[in-house]
Amino acid sequence: MTVPTVQPSSARRTGRWQLELLLLGFLYLAYDGSRLLVGSGFDDAVSDARSLFDTEQWLHLDPERWLNSTFSSHLWLGVPADFAYATLHYLVTPAVLVWLWRRHHGQYRRARTWLAVTTVMALVGFILFPAAPPRLMPAAYGFTDTMAQHAAIGWWGGSASAPKGLGSMTNEFAAMPSLHVAWALWCGLMLFRFSGDRTVRTLGLLYPVAITLVVLGTGNHYLFDCLAGALLLGLGALLARPLLRFTDRLRARLLFLRYSPRRLSEHPVPDYGPSASPAPSGSTGSSAASSPSGPSSSSGASVKRHSPVLH
Repeated sequence: MTVPTVQPSSARRTGRWQLELLLLGFLYLAYDGSRLLVGSGFDDAVSDARSLFDTEQWLHLDPERWLNSTFSSHLWLGVPADFAYATLHYLVTPAVLVWLWRRHHGQYRRARTWLAVTTVMALVGFILFPAAPPRLMPAAYGFTDTMAQHAAIGWWGGSASAPKGLGSMTNEFAAMPSLHVAWALWCGLMLFRFSGDRTVRTLGLLYPVAITLVVLGTGNHYLFDCLAGALLLGLGALLARPLLRFTDRLRARLLFLRYSPRRLSEHPVPDYGPSASPAPSGSTGSSAASSPSGPSSSSGASVKRHSPVLH
Protein backbone atom coordinates (compact mmCIF):
# COMPACT_ATOMS: atom_id res chain seq x y z
CA MET A 1 0.00 0.00 0.00
CA THR A 2 1.55 3.26 -1.09
CA VAL A 3 0.68 6.85 -0.31
CA PRO A 4 -0.37 8.81 -3.41
CA THR A 5 2.40 11.03 -4.63
CA VAL A 6 1.98 14.65 -5.61
CA GLN A 7 3.78 15.83 -8.72
CA PRO A 8 6.45 18.51 -8.19
CA SER A 9 5.11 22.03 -8.24
CA SER A 10 7.19 22.91 -11.29
CA ALA A 11 5.42 20.26 -13.38
CA ARG A 12 1.85 20.46 -12.16
CA ARG A 13 -0.93 22.90 -12.86
CA THR A 14 -2.27 24.17 -9.59
CA GLY A 15 -5.89 24.36 -10.51
CA ARG A 16 -8.22 26.11 -12.83
CA TRP A 17 -7.72 29.78 -13.51
CA GLN A 18 -11.10 30.52 -11.96
CA LEU A 19 -9.81 29.38 -8.58
CA GLU A 20 -6.74 31.57 -9.00
CA LEU A 21 -8.99 34.57 -9.65
CA LEU A 22 -10.94 33.81 -6.49
CA LEU A 23 -7.75 33.64 -4.45
CA LEU A 24 -6.37 36.89 -5.83
CA GLY A 25 -9.74 38.58 -5.46
CA PHE A 26 -9.87 37.52 -1.83
CA LEU A 27 -6.42 38.97 -1.20
CA TYR A 28 -7.38 42.26 -2.79
CA LEU A 29 -10.59 42.50 -0.75
CA ALA A 30 -8.60 41.73 2.39
CA TYR A 31 -6.16 44.48 1.40
CA ASP A 32 -8.89 47.09 1.08
CA GLY A 33 -10.97 45.68 3.94
CA SER A 34 -8.11 45.66 6.43
CA ARG A 35 -9.39 49.07 7.58
CA LEU A 36 -12.18 47.21 9.38
CA LEU A 37 -9.64 45.49 11.62
CA VAL A 38 -7.72 48.62 12.56
CA GLY A 39 -8.63 49.38 16.14
CA SER A 40 -6.90 52.74 16.45
CA GLY A 41 -8.22 56.01 15.08
CA PHE A 42 -6.76 58.93 13.19
CA ASP A 43 -4.90 60.39 16.17
CA ASP A 44 -3.12 57.11 16.89
CA ALA A 45 -2.23 56.70 13.19
CA VAL A 46 -0.75 60.22 13.13
CA SER A 47 1.21 59.49 16.30
CA ASP A 48 2.68 56.31 14.77
CA ALA A 49 3.57 58.19 11.59
CA ARG A 50 5.18 61.01 13.57
CA SER A 51 7.45 58.52 15.33
CA LEU A 52 8.36 57.00 11.99
CA PHE A 53 9.16 60.30 10.32
CA ASP A 54 11.07 61.65 13.32
CA THR A 55 13.29 58.57 13.21
CA GLU A 56 13.96 59.17 9.53
CA GLN A 57 14.91 62.77 10.21
CA TRP A 58 17.22 61.75 13.02
CA LEU A 59 18.96 59.35 10.60
CA HIS A 60 18.91 61.92 7.80
CA LEU A 61 16.94 59.49 5.62
CA ASP A 62 13.92 61.62 4.76
CA PRO A 63 13.82 62.38 1.00
CA GLU A 64 10.02 62.20 0.86
CA ARG A 65 9.42 65.84 1.81
CA TRP A 66 11.74 67.15 -0.93
CA LEU A 67 10.27 64.75 -3.51
CA ASN A 68 6.72 65.66 -2.52
CA SER A 69 7.50 69.35 -2.82
CA THR A 70 9.00 68.80 -6.27
CA PHE A 71 6.09 66.68 -7.53
CA SER A 72 3.44 69.06 -6.19
CA SER A 73 5.18 72.12 -7.69
CA HIS A 74 5.49 70.73 -11.24
CA LEU A 75 2.35 69.65 -13.06
CA TRP A 76 4.31 67.55 -15.54
CA LEU A 77 5.61 65.43 -12.64
CA GLY A 78 2.62 65.41 -10.32
CA VAL A 79 -0.11 64.40 -12.77
CA PRO A 80 1.67 61.39 -14.34
CA ALA A 81 2.76 60.29 -10.86
CA ASP A 82 -0.82 60.42 -9.61
CA PHE A 83 -2.07 58.36 -12.54
CA ALA A 84 0.76 55.89 -12.04
CA TYR A 85 -0.02 55.53 -8.35
CA ALA A 86 -3.74 55.05 -8.90
CA THR A 87 -3.44 52.68 -11.87
CA LEU A 88 -0.25 50.62 -12.26
CA HIS A 89 -0.55 48.92 -8.88
CA TYR A 90 -3.82 47.32 -10.01
CA LEU A 91 -2.90 46.62 -13.64
CA VAL A 92 0.74 45.53 -13.82
CA THR A 93 0.59 42.95 -11.02
CA PRO A 94 -2.39 41.01 -12.47
CA ALA A 95 -0.82 41.28 -15.93
CA VAL A 96 2.42 39.68 -14.69
CA LEU A 97 0.44 36.92 -12.98
CA VAL A 98 -1.43 36.15 -16.22
CA TRP A 99 1.85 36.20 -18.14
CA LEU A 100 3.40 33.72 -15.72
CA TRP A 101 0.32 31.49 -15.90
CA ARG A 102 0.41 31.36 -19.69
CA ARG A 103 4.13 31.48 -20.50
CA HIS A 104 5.92 30.14 -17.40
CA HIS A 105 3.35 27.96 -15.70
CA GLY A 106 5.96 25.80 -14.04
CA GLN A 107 7.04 28.85 -12.04
CA TYR A 108 3.58 30.26 -11.46
CA ARG A 109 2.64 28.45 -8.27
CA ARG A 110 5.72 29.47 -6.32
CA ALA A 111 5.58 33.04 -7.65
CA ARG A 112 1.90 33.39 -6.75
CA THR A 113 2.48 31.94 -3.30
CA TRP A 114 5.39 34.32 -2.77
CA LEU A 115 3.17 37.29 -3.62
CA ALA A 116 0.30 36.01 -1.48
CA VAL A 117 2.47 35.40 1.60
CA THR A 118 3.96 38.89 1.28
CA THR A 119 0.50 40.44 1.02
CA VAL A 120 -0.82 38.61 4.06
CA MET A 121 2.17 39.69 6.16
CA ALA A 122 1.65 43.28 5.00
CA LEU A 123 -1.99 43.13 6.12
CA VAL A 124 -0.79 42.10 9.56
CA GLY A 125 1.53 45.11 9.54
CA PHE A 126 -1.34 47.45 8.68
CA ILE A 127 -3.28 46.14 11.66
CA LEU A 128 -0.43 46.18 14.17
CA PHE A 129 1.08 49.48 13.08
CA PRO A 130 -1.50 51.72 11.40
CA ALA A 131 0.35 54.82 10.23
CA ALA A 132 -1.03 57.87 8.49
CA PRO A 133 0.68 58.52 5.14
CA PRO A 134 2.55 61.83 4.69
CA ARG A 135 -0.38 63.39 2.80
CA LEU A 136 -2.58 63.03 5.90
CA MET A 137 -0.09 64.54 8.32
CA PRO A 138 -0.71 67.98 9.86
CA ALA A 139 0.14 70.94 7.64
CA ALA A 140 3.13 71.77 9.83
CA TYR A 141 4.97 68.82 8.30
CA GLY A 142 4.83 70.46 4.88
CA PHE A 143 3.39 67.59 2.80
CA THR A 144 0.95 68.08 -0.07
CA ASP A 145 -1.68 65.55 -1.10
CA THR A 146 -1.04 65.50 -4.83
CA MET A 147 -3.93 63.08 -5.37
CA ALA A 148 -6.34 65.65 -3.95
CA GLN A 149 -4.49 68.43 -5.78
CA HIS A 150 -5.18 66.83 -9.16
CA ALA A 151 -8.43 65.01 -8.38
CA ALA A 152 -10.35 67.20 -10.85
CA ILE A 153 -8.44 65.69 -13.78
CA GLY A 154 -8.23 62.12 -12.48
CA TRP A 155 -10.72 59.32 -11.93
CA TRP A 156 -9.92 59.12 -8.22
CA GLY A 157 -11.53 61.09 -5.44
CA GLY A 158 -9.94 63.80 -3.36
CA SER A 159 -9.82 61.61 -0.24
CA ALA A 160 -7.95 58.59 -1.64
CA SER A 161 -6.72 56.86 -4.79
CA ALA A 162 -10.02 54.97 -5.00
CA PRO A 163 -12.67 55.95 -7.56
CA LYS A 164 -14.72 59.00 -6.68
CA GLY A 165 -17.16 58.27 -3.87
CA LEU A 166 -15.37 55.10 -2.73
CA GLY A 167 -12.64 56.67 -0.63
CA SER A 168 -14.28 55.51 2.60
CA MET A 169 -13.89 51.88 1.48
CA THR A 170 -10.08 51.98 1.47
CA ASN A 171 -7.66 51.69 4.36
CA GLU A 172 -6.14 55.15 4.61
CA PHE A 173 -3.62 53.94 7.19
CA ALA A 174 -2.15 51.12 5.07
CA ALA A 175 1.20 52.84 4.77
CA MET A 176 3.61 50.64 6.70
CA PRO A 177 4.84 48.56 4.90
CA SER A 178 4.35 49.74 1.32
CA LEU A 179 2.57 47.10 -0.74
CA HIS A 180 2.98 49.34 -3.77
CA VAL A 181 6.74 48.88 -3.51
CA ALA A 182 6.56 45.19 -2.55
CA TRP A 183 4.30 44.32 -5.49
CA ALA A 184 6.33 46.45 -7.90
CA LEU A 185 9.57 44.77 -6.81
CA TRP A 186 7.95 41.35 -7.23
CA CYS A 187 6.80 42.26 -10.75
CA GLY A 188 10.25 43.57 -11.63
CA LEU A 189 11.96 40.42 -10.41
CA MET A 190 9.57 38.17 -12.33
CA LEU A 191 10.08 40.11 -15.56
CA PHE A 192 13.84 40.25 -15.14
CA ARG A 193 14.18 36.56 -14.34
CA PHE A 194 11.79 34.94 -16.80
CA SER A 195 11.60 37.27 -19.79
CA GLY A 196 13.90 36.62 -22.70
CA ASP A 197 13.51 40.13 -24.09
CA ARG A 198 16.20 42.60 -23.06
CA THR A 199 13.80 45.56 -23.16
CA VAL A 200 11.31 43.82 -20.89
CA ARG A 201 14.06 42.83 -18.49
CA THR A 202 15.27 46.44 -18.34
CA LEU A 203 11.73 47.69 -17.68
CA GLY A 204 11.49 45.08 -14.94
CA LEU A 205 14.48 46.63 -13.20
CA LEU A 206 13.22 50.20 -13.63
CA TYR A 207 9.62 49.56 -12.59
CA PRO A 208 10.13 49.20 -8.79
CA VAL A 209 12.47 52.22 -8.80
CA ALA A 210 9.85 54.33 -10.57
CA ILE A 211 7.08 53.20 -8.22
CA THR A 212 9.23 54.03 -5.19
CA LEU A 213 9.73 57.58 -6.49
CA VAL A 214 6.00 57.83 -7.23
CA VAL A 215 4.81 56.78 -3.77
CA LEU A 216 7.28 59.14 -2.12
CA GLY A 217 6.59 62.07 -4.43
CA THR A 218 2.81 61.82 -4.16
CA GLY A 219 2.94 61.85 -0.36
CA ASN A 220 1.60 58.33 0.07
CA HIS A 221 4.56 56.65 1.77
CA TYR A 222 7.67 57.28 3.84
CA LEU A 223 11.07 55.94 2.92
CA PHE A 224 10.86 53.44 5.77
CA ASP A 225 7.58 52.15 4.32
CA CYS A 226 9.35 51.42 1.04
CA LEU A 227 12.28 49.70 2.72
CA ALA A 228 9.90 47.63 4.85
CA GLY A 229 8.00 46.57 1.73
CA ALA A 230 11.22 45.35 0.10
CA LEU A 231 12.29 43.48 3.24
CA LEU A 232 8.86 41.91 3.55
CA LEU A 233 9.10 40.63 -0.02
CA GLY A 234 12.43 39.02 0.86
CA LEU A 235 10.87 37.32 3.86
CA GLY A 236 8.00 36.14 1.70
CA ALA A 237 10.48 34.49 -0.66
CA LEU A 238 12.00 32.56 2.26
CA LEU A 239 8.60 31.38 3.50
CA ALA A 240 7.05 30.46 0.15
CA ARG A 241 8.98 27.24 -0.46
CA PRO A 242 8.43 25.68 3.01
CA LEU A 243 4.74 26.60 2.73
CA LEU A 244 4.48 24.84 -0.62
CA ARG A 245 6.18 21.73 0.77
CA PHE A 246 3.70 21.70 3.65
CA THR A 247 0.69 22.05 1.36
CA ASP A 248 2.03 19.28 -0.91
CA ARG A 249 2.34 16.91 2.04
CA LEU A 250 -1.12 17.88 3.26
CA ARG A 251 -2.59 17.31 -0.20
CA ALA A 252 -0.96 13.90 -0.44
CA ARG A 253 -2.41 12.93 2.93
CA LEU A 254 -5.88 14.10 1.96
CA LEU A 255 -5.71 12.18 -1.32
CA PHE A 256 -4.69 9.06 0.58
CA LEU A 257 -7.59 9.39 2.98
CA ARG A 258 -9.98 10.09 0.14
CA TYR A 259 -9.08 7.32 -2.25
CA SER A 260 -7.92 4.41 -0.08
CA PRO A 261 -11.42 3.40 1.15
CA ARG A 262 -12.70 3.52 -2.44
CA ARG A 263 -9.91 1.28 -3.72
CA LEU A 264 -10.47 -1.17 -0.87
CA SER A 265 -14.11 -1.49 -1.86
CA GLU A 266 -13.21 -1.95 -5.53
CA HIS A 267 -10.57 -4.61 -4.81
CA PRO A 268 -11.62 -6.48 -1.65
CA VAL A 269 -9.46 -9.20 -0.23
CA PRO A 270 -11.28 -12.53 -0.88
CA ASP A 271 -12.23 -14.53 2.19
CA TYR A 272 -12.01 -18.21 1.33
CA GLY A 273 -12.48 -19.53 4.82
CA PRO A 274 -10.05 -21.57 6.93
CA SER A 275 -9.94 -24.75 4.84
CA ALA A 276 -11.11 -24.16 1.32
CA SER A 277 -10.02 -22.38 -1.83
CA PRO A 278 -12.30 -21.13 -4.60
CA ALA A 279 -13.18 -23.47 -7.37
CA PRO A 280 -11.51 -22.84 -10.71
CA SER A 281 -13.68 -21.28 -13.38
CA GLY A 282 -15.77 -23.87 -15.17
CA SER A 283 -15.51 -26.61 -12.49
CA THR A 284 -18.43 -28.13 -10.63
CA GLY A 285 -19.00 -27.97 -6.94
CA SER A 286 -18.09 -31.63 -6.42
CA SER A 287 -14.76 -31.31 -8.13
CA ALA A 288 -13.84 -28.10 -6.35
CA ALA A 289 -13.09 -29.71 -2.99
CA SER A 290 -9.44 -29.55 -2.17
CA SER A 291 -6.95 -29.67 0.62
CA PRO A 292 -6.22 -26.52 2.67
CA SER A 293 -3.00 -25.99 0.78
CA GLY A 294 -4.45 -25.21 -2.65
CA PRO A 295 -7.00 -25.96 -5.34
CA SER A 296 -7.92 -29.43 -6.68
CA SER A 297 -5.06 -31.17 -8.42
CA SER A 298 -7.39 -32.28 -11.20
CA SER A 299 -7.95 -28.73 -12.36
CA GLY A 300 -4.27 -28.01 -12.98
CA ALA A 301 -4.92 -24.30 -12.29
CA SER A 302 -3.84 -22.07 -9.48
CA VAL A 303 -5.72 -19.18 -8.01
CA LYS A 304 -3.76 -16.36 -6.44
CA ARG A 305 -5.12 -14.15 -3.76
CA HIS A 306 -5.01 -10.54 -4.78
CA SER A 307 -4.77 -7.57 -2.52
CA PRO A 308 -5.74 -4.00 -3.25
CA VAL A 309 -3.22 -1.78 -4.95
CA LEU A 310 -3.40 1.88 -4.17
CA HIS A 311 -1.94 4.38 -6.55
